[in-house]
Amino acid sequence: MTTIPDDIELVKRLQKGDVEAFDLIYEKYSGRLYAFGVKYLKNKDETEELVQSVFVKLWENYKTLKKDSSFKSYLFTIAYNDICKLFRKRNYQQKFISDALYENSGSSSEIEEGIDYQSVLNRVKQIVDKLPERQKVIFMKSRQEGKTTKEIAKELRLSPGTVDNYISEAIKFIKNRLRNEDLALLLFVSLYLF
Repeated sequence: MTTIPDDIELVKRLQKGDVEAFDLIYEKYSGRLYAFGVKYLKNKDETEELVQSVFVKLWENYKTLKKDSSFKSYLFTIAYNDICKLFRKRNYQQKFISDALYENSGSSSEIEEGIDYQSVLNRVKQIVDKLPERQKVIFMKSRQEGKTTKEIAKELRLSPGTVDNYISEAIKFIKNRLRNEDLALLLFVSLYLF
């Protein structure tokens, strides 16, 4: 078993863009972040996405990390803030759905009739097809086949952090392409695909 360097050493290496340091940080903290997140979220998929989000943010900001502050606190603060955002999002979505149902005289079938599910799925498929091939394969394994980050990483011989980055970039790409779509499509996609 290899010894993982201390946080200060890992942060120094990560600031230089060292991918191996990123993978070691993932190995050291992903399980702890998962345990932290699942206590609050009570949902395996949301917790995996939380961990993915923390490490994507870490990678996006690696150049500005501070060596002198607590790295562990930094990661858990990101996780805590993401959990708070998720709770606010859940409340917002619930209110939006309740308001939509109320405005439609309590009939959810009218809302469902307003969404042509097949055309929505076709639109999302068109966007997914435009992803770079590797990103597309990883995204489909995650969202269509329901595989976890660890399963995909093992299957494709990649680090879990790399898989998380691919998935995150794919989601960002899809959301950017959907930005100008109608509200029904955005609601469907946000509730069912992500």
